[in-house]
Amino acid sequence: MSYPGYPPTGYPAFPGYPPAGQESSFPPPGQYSYPSGFPPVGGGAYPPAPSSGYPGAGGYPGAGGCPAPGGYPSAPQPGGAPSYPGVCFFFSLVLPPGQGFGAPPSGAGFSGYPQPPSQSYGGGPSQVPLPGGFPGGPMPSQYPGGQSPYPSQINTESLPSYPVSSPVSLDYSSEPASMTQGTQGTIQPAADFDAMRDAEILRKAMKGFGTDEQAIVDVVANRSNDQRQNIKAAFKTMYGKDLIKDLKSELSGNMEELILALFMPPTYYDAWSLQNALKGVGTQERVLIEILCTRTNQEIREIVRCYQSEFGRDLEKDIRSDTSGHFERLLVSMCQGNRDENQNVNHQLAQEDAQRLYQAGEGRLGTDESCFNMILATRSFPQLKATMEAYSRMANRDLLSSVGREFSGSVESGLKTILQCALNRPAFFAERLYYAMKGAGTDDSTLVRIVVTRSEIDLVQIKQMFSQMYQKTLGTRIASDTSGDYRRLLLAIVGQ
Repeated sequence: MSYPGYPPTGYPAFPGYPPAGQESSFPPPGQYSYPSGFPPVGGGAYPPAPSSGYPGAGGYPGAGGCPAPGGYPSAPQPGGAPSYPGVCFFFSLVLPPGQGFGAPPSGAGFSGYPQPPSQSYGGGPSQVPLPGGFPGGPMPSQYPGGQSPYPSQINTESLPSYPVSSPVSLDYSSEPASMTQGTQGTIQPAADFDAMRDAEILRKAMKGFGTDEQAIVDVVANRSNDQRQNIKAAFKTMYGKDLIKDLKSELSGNMEELILALFMPPTYYDAWSLQNALKGVGTQERVLIEILCTRTNQEIREIVRCYQSEFGRDLEKDIRSDTSGHFERLLVSMCQGNRDENQNVNHQLAQEDAQRLYQAGEGRLGTDESCFNMILATRSFPQLKATMEAYSRMANRDLLSSVGREFSGSVESGLKTILQCALNRPAFFAERLYYAMKGAGTDDSTLVRIVVTRSEIDLVQIKQMFSQMYQKTLGTRIASDTSGDYRRLLLAIVGQ
């Protein structure tokens, strides 16, 4: 099973890649290099993240017949493989008859196969290509792991009354610079900001008969989250009333949910979303995956602390009680916030990890799930990207497809989310938005959550990816799936 939509048909020629028949000489060794230099985030209350301090390939029992590291004919010697600057998508190959377990399948490599521009992890230019540089093939038919239903609307009566100021750090700029280099949000802090003036505008919009929703949209969609927190504080100081309670009394439905999400501090909103996904009957696994598998170490640690302080509960315990098996173990690993965030790539380790993953999955009867969990939960995203490239050269199969063959259900979706973020984070969120609006009905909670949480981080790049992947702008799709003030506010946030 290959990842839906990758590689697409009709992939356009990409500048800089070899013409047919000249693949073996491209790219010249050493032409592309991985950026480096960003230190891992500090430990906080958790032990520091290890950097390649895990057992080597020798620490894993090899599957029968699987050669030692470096023994595959197609595997380059450590340090000898050029790093390719793109999101690698590969064909899923069928193991030929007689190709026993424990040895990689034979076959030609992927030299000359065009690849989109890479996700930059630091120092380089924007990782998002100009239109035409990303595959514009057919739309995927199904999200990996199947589409789980979402409630179309959250019961906002259950929304808690949260503080004007969060008790934990709310600085989302703490995301490693190498992970946000070249990305841009659609919402920027307003110049000449006056919290008291904005509080007065909102007060007038809600006073008397009816509500001036357009005035609310004009203020909320053009202020950063920090500025909205200042407006909340100014409103209570000026009028002795809680802005959130007033907004809830004037709004309803999806518009209410969107406005309240915009006024929640980012860390609180993530913690609240997790708590809502875990409480009650059933668990919204895709919400857990979307948040815990895509956030940085510092963000996760702040979410865990906020979850405890605001809801009086331990996030890890709640996850253990609502999930099970290998999916539970993956989420518990994510909750630790201990992923290596060193942006330097160890190519020898990438080759060794690729062989471990092959021996733990395709190269044996059955699957060693703990090996996949260990590598995907601890390695940095640039390191995982290099591992995926090494895996495809070694096994002639892409790692995403191998995960699809070896796993199923929520744990498959979680592992694929990690790999997708290593390849191209904006493309992952673009795909989530596409499926939130695909088919009959709209998953408004997912639409709101992604638009709000990425609006100051990388929504510009998400919009570009959406257009290139689905040949339709995000704004056009939102306009066709929503209506009224809710649509007007969403379009104002995405910059339409």
